[in-house]
Amino acid sequence: MSEHSKILVGVDGSENSQRALRWALAEARLRGATVEVAHGWHFPYIADPSGMAPYPPDAFRDSAELVVREALAACADEAAGVQVTTSAVQTTGANFLIEASREADLVVIGRRGHGGFLSLVMGSVAQQVTAHAHCPVVVVGPE
Repeated sequence: MSEHSKILVGVDGSENSQRALRWALAEARLRGATVEVAHGWHFPYIADPSGMAPYPPDAFRDSAELVVREALAACADEAAGVQVTTSAVQTTGANFLIEASREADLVVIGRRGHGGFLSLVMGSVAQQVTAHAHCPVVVVGPE
C-alpha cells in the first residue's frame, strides 16, 4: 500500500468495535496507513403528538462524538504514532461506512454491535458493509 492508504474503522461503543479499532490500529502501523475512526448516528424514531423532537439535535451529535473520543481514549497506547482522523456523521445504518469505503483501502468493523438480536452471528451493519463496501472488509469478532 502507498503511504496515503487509509483504513476506515466503524465504532459504536461496543466491545466488538473496540476490538476492531485495536485491530485497525495494529494493521495501520504495519502498512504505514492512516486510520479514520467513524461513527454514524441518527435521530431515533420517536412518536410525538406535537411533531417536535423531544431532544435537541446537538445532543445526538455530541453523543456520537463522545463515542469516537472514548473509543480512541481506550486505545491510546495502540494509537500512539498512528495518524488518526475522526468523523461522527448523521446517517442511518451502514450507509455512511459503505459510502466512505469508496475512499478507503480497507474497512474494519466489529462482528456485531449493540443491536437487540444477540443470537445473530453477525449484526446488520456488518452484513451490509461486507456485502456493499467498495474495498476489502475485515470483520473482527470476539477474542
